Amino acid sequence: MSMIAAFYGGKSILITGATGFLGKVLMEKLFRTSPDLKVIYILVRPKAGQTLQQRVFQILNSKLFEKVKEVCPNVHEKIRAIYADLSQNDFAISKEDMQELLSCTNVIFHCAATVRFDDTLRHAVQLNVTATRQLLLMASQMPKLEAFIHISTAYSNCNLKHIDEVIYPCPVEPKKIIDSLEWLDDAIIEEITPKLIRDWPNIYTYTKALGEMVVQQESRNLNIAIIRPSIVGATWQEPFPGWVDNVNGPNGLIIAAGKGFLRALKATPKAVADLIPVDTVVNLMLAVGWYTAVHRPKSTLVYHSTSGNLNPCNWHKMGVQVLATFEKIPFERAFRRPYANFTSNNFTSQYWNAVSHRAPAIIYDCYLRLTGRKPRMTKLMNQILRTASMLEYFINRSWEWSTYNTEMLMSELSPEDQRVFNFDVRQLNWLEYIENYVLGVKKYLLKEDMAGIPEAKQHLKRLRNIHYLFNTALFLIVWRLLIARSQMARNVWFFIVSFCYKFLSYFRASSTLKV
Repeated sequence: MSMIAAFYGGKSILITGATGFLGKVLMEKLFRTSPDLKVIYILVRPKAGQTLQQRVFQILNSKLFEKVKEVCPNVHEKIRAIYADLSQNDFAISKEDMQELLSCTNVIFHCAATVRFDDTLRHAVQLNVTATRQLLLMASQMPKLEAFIHISTAYSNCNLKHIDEVIYPCPVEPKKIIDSLEWLDDAIIEEITPKLIRDWPNIYTYTKALGEMVVQQESRNLNIAIIRPSIVGATWQEPFPGWVDNVNGPNGLIIAAGKGFLRALKATPKAVADLIPVDTVVNLMLAVGWYTAVHRPKSTLVYHSTSGNLNPCNWHKMGVQVLATFEKIPFERAFRRPYANFTSNNFTSQYWNAVSHRAPAIIYDCYLRLTGRKPRMTKLMNQILRTASMLEYFINRSWEWSTYNTEMLMSELSPEDQRVFNFDVRQLNWLEYIENYVLGVKKYLLKEDMAGIPEAKQHLKRLRNIHYLFNTALFLIVWRLLIARSQMARNVWFFIVSFCYKFLSYFRASSTLKV
């Protein structure tokens, strides 16, 4: 019997960010392994004209929850959606709902955050810092609370090369920033933002670092732990390989590369691609929740959920495997043949952006205009390049994350818990995982039918032939212009032709003598 699964039986669990990628997988695992849990509270806002119940129904009726319905048929009854807005005081939760949360909650998983790299400082601080402080205040009023698990990011201290499982101080106190943002206008905030974030690459990582400080300062007597995942990717094993539901981070790059839109990245090929499967992160979260509640560590423990320290894979190896998978499982209606060029040279990167990205997009838009359709490719290409540009910082560097606490926790688990809640990334086969990842993007994000693979391969073959034909024609045109304008080029051409003629004559004469 799993001790972790048994722990969550009969528990009332509050999850923020439950409608996000990580939150959905967390709920699925909880219901599947602990179907006798009492209730999961999720904080939700109505969205796109949907009520809270409609959003919950949409989540539970996705493919992700198919196995859950077999072991927990009454899963709809065990989710309690509560209206909340994390950008408002007290989250705009009603008095009745607040009283229920305060009196019943046993475990909190705080997953909610804005992950936009280009967000405004005001909005990012509100969601990643102020909301965390508000949730901690609520937690301090929960008499039945056993554990508070805060989800941060492994890149919260990416201004350092080596990162230990400790909370690092920020140059400015979070409270001072929160107070200042209440009276500063947006123009001044925009002006001082670069000075505040200093050597952090973006507002997201900076505010996540501030959030960790808030956890440390406002923890009071709560049993708290912090988990820092790196780049969260598709599922590795559970509930099935390759599940993904958003275009953030590597998912968007895989789509752009598979469709032929993105053909070059400014990246360091040997830099470690610190990708971590989402189900690995969830297993660690549930194990940490159990350990924090049962063993009650004297201080706030930090756990790194990363792969580079235990099972590294560099960007070049990952890119090669992604391209190999495109050959076996191509995406439908690709714009161009998938190809990837990794370069750490800024000039080469700018050249590839101009020649391989922007030029074809402009040509295609001209074609759309001539055929009376709305041009869209240049705008799409600019969005893709902007996303790639924001990721450049992370795909050109490697970090060293210590994993002492994570490995300690692994050793504390029973063999059964190590199997059911496996977060040992050393067992991960990267080639198999990446193939399943690409397949998952095709099936669950692009909604492409696997029956269309033969047709997609034929389309890919035609694109390859067009590519070779275009390159050959371009080479001949350029060479013809060189011959017409350069005596040296003509001399080289005549030398090559003469050499080939002599070689063929020698080969023919040798064949005649043998006969």
